[in-house]
Amino acid sequence: MTEYGYARVSTKGQSLNDQVSQLMEIGIDKSNIYSEKFTGTTTNRPKFEELTNKVRNGDTITVTKLDRLARNTREALNVLDPLMSKGIKFNVLNIGILENSTIGKLVKTILLAVAEMERDMIVDRTQEGKRYAKLHKRDYHEGRPKRLITPHYQAAYDYLMDHTYKDTARAFDISVSTLQRIKNQVENG
Repeated sequence: MTEYGYARVSTKGQSLNDQVSQLMEIGIDKSNIYSEKFTGTTTNRPKFEELTNKVRNGDTITVTKLDRLARNTREALNVLDPLMSKGIKFNVLNIGILENSTIGKLVKTILLAVAEMERDMIVDRTQEGKRYAKLHKRDYHEGRPKRLITPHYQAAYDYLMDHTYKDTARAFDISVSTLQRIKNQVENG
């Protein structure tokens, strides 16, 4: 019986460090922790798939929170049920053990429904906040605020006029995509 850990974050900018640390703190060997950066809107998760192909009857998969496994109740049930029927247990650090027993199944289904409800409520509150801001803030607009064209960025733009994107990005220690956005902003306001 082996205990595995699984950690996932939804965006490339987020860090897995906190989840991995929590899994190691409870005694899971780092070599048994599978982690990846994939949005909750995709079910294509290579590391999770690798883990689910590796686990055997009696093994445990530990996650820090239930939402690391799936984005909604239906998807979570599709992930959990086949594994639990093979004798795999799930340890959710902020909840406890979910296993293939009558009570375990009931608890799992209730918790997944509550997790999905919480996620939906967050989305609703975010949308309400945007609607309020649109009505009450004259200069409100969604999205990333315009970049301030600093002297460094202006120099990069000027340098770009006689050099390639790649050379300019390297010379000014910025990414090509950032350089493209700077060029677009300088030229189009």
